[in-house]
Amino acid sequence: MSRPTSTYRIQLTPDFGFAQVAEIAPYLRELGVSHVYLSPILQSVPASLHGYDVVDHSSIRAEFGGASGLRELAGHLAAHDLAIVADIVPNHMNTENAHFWSVLKDGTASPYAGWFDIDWDGGKVALPVLGDGAEPVVDGEVLRYYEHEYPYPGHYRLVPYTEGPGYRRFFDVSSLIGLRAEDPAVFFATHEVIFWLLDEGLIEGLRVDHPDGLADPRGYLERLRQRSGGVWTVVEKILIGEERLPADWACDGTTGYETLNRITRLFVDPEGADPLIRLFARQTGQSTDYRAVADRSKRDVLELFFTAEVVRLARAAEEDPETIKDVLAAMPVYRAYVVPGERPPPDSVAILEEVAPPELARKLLYGPAEAVVRFQQTTGPVMAKGVEDTALYRWYPLAALNEVGGEPDAFGIEVKEFHEFCAGLPPYTMTTLSTHDTKRSEDVRARLAVLAEIPEEWAEAVAQWSAALAFDPHLDYLAWQNLVGAWPISAERLAAYLLKAAREAKTRISWVRPDPAYEQGVRDFAERAVRLPVGEFVARIDPYAMVNSLGAKIVQLMMPGVPDVYQGNEMTDFSLVDPDNRRPVTFGRRPATAWDAAKLLLTSQALRLRRRIEPAAPYRPLFASGEAAGHVVAFARGRGAVAVATRLPVRLARRGGWAGTTLMLPPGSWHDLMTGCRFTGRIPMAHLLGRNPVALLERS
Repeated sequence: MSRPTSTYRIQLTPDFGFAQVAEIAPYLRELGVSHVYLSPILQSVPASLHGYDVVDHSSIRAEFGGASGLRELAGHLAAHDLAIVADIVPNHMNTENAHFWSVLKDGTASPYAGWFDIDWDGGKVALPVLGDGAEPVVDGEVLRYYEHEYPYPGHYRLVPYTEGPGYRRFFDVSSLIGLRAEDPAVFFATHEVIFWLLDEGLIEGLRVDHPDGLADPRGYLERLRQRSGGVWTVVEKILIGEERLPADWACDGTTGYETLNRITRLFVDPEGADPLIRLFARQTGQSTDYRAVADRSKRDVLELFFTAEVVRLARAAEEDPETIKDVLAAMPVYRAYVVPGERPPPDSVAILEEVAPPELARKLLYGPAEAVVRFQQTTGPVMAKGVEDTALYRWYPLAALNEVGGEPDAFGIEVKEFHEFCAGLPPYTMTTLSTHDTKRSEDVRARLAVLAEIPEEWAEAVAQWSAALAFDPHLDYLAWQNLVGAWPISAERLAAYLLKAAREAKTRISWVRPDPAYEQGVRDFAERAVRLPVGEFVARIDPYAMVNSLGAKIVQLMMPGVPDVYQGNEMTDFSLVDPDNRRPVTFGRRPATAWDAAKLLLTSQALRLRRRIEPAAPYRPLFASGEAAGHVVAFARGRGAVAVATRLPVRLARRGGWAGTTLMLPPGSWHDLMTGCRFTGRIPMAHLLGRNPVALLERS
């Protein structure tokens, strides 16, 4: 099996399955990718548009073409020198599956009782589905409650949907039940098809969804590596700040959120922090202290969603539930890497001793396995729901920074610090700029990054729009940013985004607390907002946004790691959070703008160049000299490639451009794949980047 030099992420749907992927194989090969990275392929809920709700691990999803369709796809891709990376979901599955039905019917006597992480209460498991006072109806051997069906009688009890379930779930989604992948029998049963595909060479790589939910991610990855033969594997692990992936996890790296956030910050002006934070506070009335907002948000979701999880953890740790909540809210990362019975890592000890009372910290580090494991399986959901899905919708001075794993109060990063980060990356980790889960696509962030360089002009534009149209100060300022970032956008798309944002923020409405009048107000606001002269402002910033976009792209595609391109992002994409970023893509479309054309050329040239250089080629920082040296990010990969990008383009233009600034290239003659020009030695930046804001050089 070969390791990828690059991947291209495809979101499979019932309307875009294996046959449709096969049709675009020539396009993907011409683009330069080596592997097609597919969303989950096992049988999920038939209408699912994402595939993370698996119902049958023993079959390939019929809506995509089944096993025969996948085999045909693999053969077709191989004929175009392409292979498949598969996304797998070991942590959970949908509750509407035959195995869980057996458990509901027969209780602990079911042969599948050990599959699921269940908290039995008097021999029954709580199912949170009851809502409006309607009574379940007996229909022969089935108990029906609206669209739900259960065996009658059975080993379960129906409880209000506002209560937590009697099982571990994915985040707060009660329709996704936690699997006990730590059990070897469950592991092999839920991976049998994946191993068959690997054994036959039909797939050549794996992306592991949500490893933080597993009881023992290290043990899981060790077992996976042993059985898979060491196939290329990356994990969807969210790392915060200086946190790094544990060295003893048997994988090649992460799916790249830590890289995405650093690249974004590389193109954000730190001098914009204070004025943008003040503007945000003035427009919204919110606090200037992000950490306080994040803490409040985590406490809110603990009260709203995680009572059952807190009670279960408190019981295991023999601790007061309120103390457990305090510790969960204070956790700064998604997981402490503690394995029961082993000496915990020093970083985990330091974190737990800081956030927990001494006796509780001791239990969570050295105590009963149940307490140690439950705590680690709970911190991730609290971080995800409290920060990703709440705080990031409440605190947004610059929404470009509000990404999965991001720190929205961390404006900018110095070039030297970025080089140090790159030098420490595993050679086969994945890098990315956009995913199916990002809050905004890379080009939306590229536009918003410009605002940090022009906070006064931005404040004037916001004042004008706000004078013409106002609705809810908690939402309006977020609307203006996303309207600019996604322009042009329909009223329907904007309204859908704002409704989701408002529900996630949970300040006026939420998913479980609707307000029809408020929601209609959001739709009316969106209808009027898209008619404002926002396009005039966007036209002024787009030349600089294009610089940010191309700069981020060349850095991501050429830095250490395996670069992933999310579907359609080889050209401009101005999508917002899902489901907006999962809309159908027109593959192979012609560039519609100069930005499109430049991004497509850059992406294809970089991906082809990555095929010609060693994936683990050394990374060598290059530094410019002169007045504008801080506007250059440049590096060499091995002896055969150099990438150069412009950063902070507004400030660069205001200081007069590249005059007096030069870059020393590695010895030899270099050919710019973007312009066809040739360079050697110390090059004036005005010469090197005179026609494009980026340069991609290959040794002649």
